[in-house]
Amino acid sequence: MYLFEHRIPAYNVQQRKLEQMRHSKQSHCPEWDDRRSWDQRKHSSSRKRRKRSHSSGQESKHYKPNHVSESHYLDDRTINERDHHDRRYVEEYRNDFCEVYDHRHYHRDYEKSHHHHYSKSSGRSRKSSHKRKHKRHHCSSHQSHSKSHRRKRSRSVEDDEEGHLICESGDVLRARYEIVATLGEGAFGKVVECIDHDMRGMHVAVKIVKNVGRYREAARSEIQVLEHLNTMDPSSTFRCVQMLEWFDHHGHVCIVFELLGLSTYDFIKENSFLPFHINDIRNMAYQICQSINFLHHNKLTHTDLKPENILFVESDYIVKYNAKMKRDERTLKNTDIKVVDFGSATFDDEHHSTLVSTRHYRAPEVILALGWSQPCDVWSIGCILIEYYLGFTVFQTHDSKEHLAMMERILGPLPAHMIKKSRKHYFHHNQLDWDEHSSAGRYVRRRCKPLKEFMHCQDTDHQSLFDLVRRMLEYDPAKRITLDEALQHPFFDPLKK
Repeated sequence: MYLFEHRIPAYNVQQRKLEQMRHSKQSHCPEWDDRRSWDQRKHSSSRKRRKRSHSSGQESKHYKPNHVSESHYLDDRTINERDHHDRRYVEEYRNDFCEVYDHRHYHRDYEKSHHHHYSKSSGRSRKSSHKRKHKRHHCSSHQSHSKSHRRKRSRSVEDDEEGHLICESGDVLRARYEIVATLGEGAFGKVVECIDHDMRGMHVAVKIVKNVGRYREAARSEIQVLEHLNTMDPSSTFRCVQMLEWFDHHGHVCIVFELLGLSTYDFIKENSFLPFHINDIRNMAYQICQSINFLHHNKLTHTDLKPENILFVESDYIVKYNAKMKRDERTLKNTDIKVVDFGSATFDDEHHSTLVSTRHYRAPEVILALGWSQPCDVWSIGCILIEYYLGFTVFQTHDSKEHLAMMERILGPLPAHMIKKSRKHYFHHNQLDWDEHSSAGRYVRRRCKPLKEFMHCQDTDHQSLFDLVRRMLEYDPAKRITLDEALQHPFFDPLKK
């Protein structure tokens, strides 16, 4: 949905005269022109809406995530698009893969994208961060493009050659939202932090979708989901990010969201990839399960769950010295989260794209093209929880066959009935066609081990967490634990007491 990653607070931003925006010439977008008639049409056509996974299955072999993208308010149906984010291996793996492990990072695999990561000092509260000295933030690196690379539609509105709105701090959208900072940029568009002058200066996140037909269509689909969720849960009890409104700005669909803190991925990244404490994992896991269970009961599948799409409501922290790791460690003050990025969410009666989910959180039934439904979200949650526990993803790969080999190394052999049903050419004589002695085979052997061997200790909390994760990482979606069942798991008993 929309990226909520690192916010850069506003600092004494120059206000522009709202009258300039009021009198600027509005360019027309027929699809979005009449909001009332579109609202009426969308209810009759929502059942017919077909799922579009814009490049959701097109993964480049060496992606870059710089994540302000699919986590922060950047939703996008381009499932694997994030900036080049680097994740370090934990201590026991660094020596295997790094000549100088202090500086060697590994990349996740996403599609070709270019997101710009703008980090804020998450250790400061919102109030104190807004008191900093004023800075001017440019909305996009595309502003440096030559005039020949721009499409100018009116005196005050320009797009770059890719359809992004060219904007900068001080620009005002809809004579109301004053841009103060960029939160992220992706294939679908960009997300900016704005001051809402109609709401006493409240800060919000505005997703500005490219002025391109297929992205406007994707935005239309996302708006339908968000409006449905707002109707079903107006107080956001189930922790889905709230859309405040949407509007058209010279052909750019703009969706306004509440402003949140860092994504859980970014918090780990900024904390030197140290894992979360088990009590924090318990609190976050329970909220995630509640939120996604709410979607499932409303006949929706998120399809793109990952740490980037789980955002903290507030990401303030305290710093303590970790004597064991010999470095400072950030501890959250508040573990409340919200789920974002509903651009790929799919209703049960809609067309289901063959390929969904970001690689590292993709369920085996999706890889094997066996069809998917709500259980694919449960698999993704299992992957997220083990990542919270370790500080890194266990399925670090860009290849489907290698991904399956990692699964077998960690979870045991794939079920024969799933192998037989799949038409993918990954198997020979009902076994994964995998050479353990190849360089890829050696990588998988070094990188992966049986799930329980990842446990840091054997106490009750750790064993209970790994039991829950193992049930979520059940190969057969029909046997995989449901979220109704997961919420009753003993791992969550301390919360109920």
